[in-house]
Amino acid sequence: MAYFEWADDMVIDNGAIDEDHRHLIGLVNELHTATSHGKGSEVIQNILSSLISYTESHLKREETLMELLNFKNLENHKSGHAKFIRKLHELEEKHRGGSITVASQLSTVLRDWLSIHIRRSDKELNSTIKLSKKAGAFTG
Repeated sequence: MAYFEWADDMVIDNGAIDEDHRHLIGLVNELHTATSHGKGSEVIQNILSSLISYTESHLKREETLMELLNFKNLENHKSGHAKFIRKLHELEEKHRGGSITVASQLSTVLRDWLSIHIRRSDKELNSTIKLSKKAGAFTG
């Protein structure tokens, strides 16, 4: 069983946003598997770098979609995204500083953030997409 699994209640757009979320969940699971096998220190830098880069790209895509849809809660969402990116960079700095607990901390932070962010914050986006589709303004 995976550390973190995709579930139907996480669907946002049946498209690019969901694919991004699935990819991020895959990275969380890869990190957790390595950590569980005592190999977290061997993979943490590559996963952390990949994760930060992919997360930044994903969040830009998500925010661009929100702007196109005139998403009502865009500024709060952007603020949450910025805090999360800062947290990832803090963990990267801890790793560079020699901390041996970063892999397990990152695994937990990601699982919790993805679960809460997708299931709560991004669900607002799902509602906006549905309304835009009904109005014929969203075809994605």
